[in-house]
Amino acid sequence: MVYVTRKVHFNAAHRLHNPKKSDEWNAETYGDCNHINWHGHNYVMEVTVAGMPDPDTGYVIDLGDLKRILNDKIINKCDHRNLNIDVDFLKDTIPSTENLVIKFFEQIKDDVERASSTGSRLFSVKLFETERNFAEYCPYMSLNY
Repeated sequence: MVYVTRKVHFNAAHRLHNPKKSDEWNAETYGDCNHINWHGHNYVMEVTVAGMPDPDTGYVIDLGDLKRILNDKIINKCDHRNLNIDVDFLKDTIPSTENLVIKFFEQIKDDVERASSTGSRLFSVKLFETERNFAEYCPYMSLNY
């Protein structure tokens, strides 16, 4: 199996807030990330596709196609936006890094897999909120505890 990864970045604002909970609960749970006037991050996202190279091209996926998909489905919708209110596919989602990787994966999965000529699969989405904090979603990995 070959894993190919593309890295992209975008800047966005958000607020961690659960409308089902009290203001006190939100402030205690999310701290500064619950600031009423939002806060922002310089996000870095890594998208990994897994498969075997096409015998004609040598590609698992054409990185130009992957770049176009990421720009169309994620970057153009999220860059310099408020993730809570400006992004249609994030409606009713608390925009934690953990929730974002799941939503981003769902947003690009079908297009990424259609772009592969060899049946490659979208393997993972990793999102860095800061240099030290990130989440990764790999739904096909099994957990053996």
